[in-house]
Amino acid sequence: MADHRDEPLVLGIETSCDETGVGVVHGTTLLADAVASSVDEHARFGGVVPEVASRAHLEAMVATIERALADAGVRARDLDGIAVTAGPGLAGALLVGVTAAKAYAYALGKPLYGVNHLASHICVDQLEHGRLPEPTMALLVSGGHSSLLLSSDITSDVRPLGATIDDAAGEAFDKIARVLQLGFPGGPVIDRLAREGDPEAIAFPRGLTGPRDAAYDFSFSGLKTAVARWIEAKRAAGEEIPVRDVAASFQEAVVDVLTRKAVRACQDEGVDHLMIGGGVAANSRLRALAEERCERAGIRLRVPRPGLCTDNGAMVAALGAEMVARNRAASDWQLSADSSLPVTETHVPGDAHLHPHPHSHAHSHDHVHETAKDNLYS
Repeated sequence: MADHRDEPLVLGIETSCDETGVGVVHGTTLLADAVASSVDEHARFGGVVPEVASRAHLEAMVATIERALADAGVRARDLDGIAVTAGPGLAGALLVGVTAAKAYAYALGKPLYGVNHLASHICVDQLEHGRLPEPTMALLVSGGHSSLLLSSDITSDVRPLGATIDDAAGEAFDKIARVLQLGFPGGPVIDRLAREGDPEAIAFPRGLTGPRDAAYDFSFSGLKTAVARWIEAKRAAGEEIPVRDVAASFQEAVVDVLTRKAVRACQDEGVDHLMIGGGVAANSRLRALAEERCERAGIRLRVPRPGLCTDNGAMVAALGAEMVARNRAASDWQLSADSSLPVTETHVPGDAHLHPHPHSHAHSHDHVHETAKDNLYS
């Protein structure tokens, strides 16, 4: 194996919402990406139920970790660190992942890295397109976030330029899908139907695009309300709803604003790379319009494949590996879940005296700890 400092082997755990993700990364090479989703359990409620998500994580955790290690063809004892999403996200769901990571790190005598969910979404692109340029502009769009972030060092310096002031983009997709009675989650089905619709059929509003509006902030609540009222008016008049045209026009309004603001931010900040991540980055129209506008502006676009855009353990492992490679301070055993962890805190470092040295087994352990290591992770 290569020098640990250059090519660390890290396992990452992601449980911020409804996906139990476990990834194994060697440097910037993805070895395994195991996911157990509870989306079907939430579908009957029309959205994610935190208690259901937490229980699903608890039930899936050990099996998903074992599957990731098996897929990667590595032993737990060979890992150089354990990374876990410490926030932001659903508090109960995060707590399951953090607790599991602490247990594995303690039993294995490995360093623990509590990392930021949003920074992980940026870092995952390294697994597909190589090292991130510094600086990189990132547009993160998901069910919980719509953010424009400028990263000059993914392990220590991520600066928020703008964010949603109400509904996130993915949340708006889910709500409109519910109004159209298309089920949950809404993103994939709207994307599919929109391909057969006319994006110019209905002139839906573009939020926060006026000359006096915040240049980099997003608002989708007004759009969501406008679409819902349009649909309600058609139903009240006894008219058939042109579902495909509604889907296409709504989707166009969302991606138009997202891409317009992202390109503007790149130009204003003098950054020639744009990375798009988060679950909504899997949207085909967002990808196409971003590519078109970036090419016109001379900006290089980086978008991971759809499977790496949604929540996954690979992204957490990727950021964890970067933390190890750059010798960032590990977290300590007091690491806790933080549902509102700001993106400026790319990871949660701890006090060195509270955490074992990454490759040292000289620190004292009780008998249970030694037995756990010998029996469970040999």
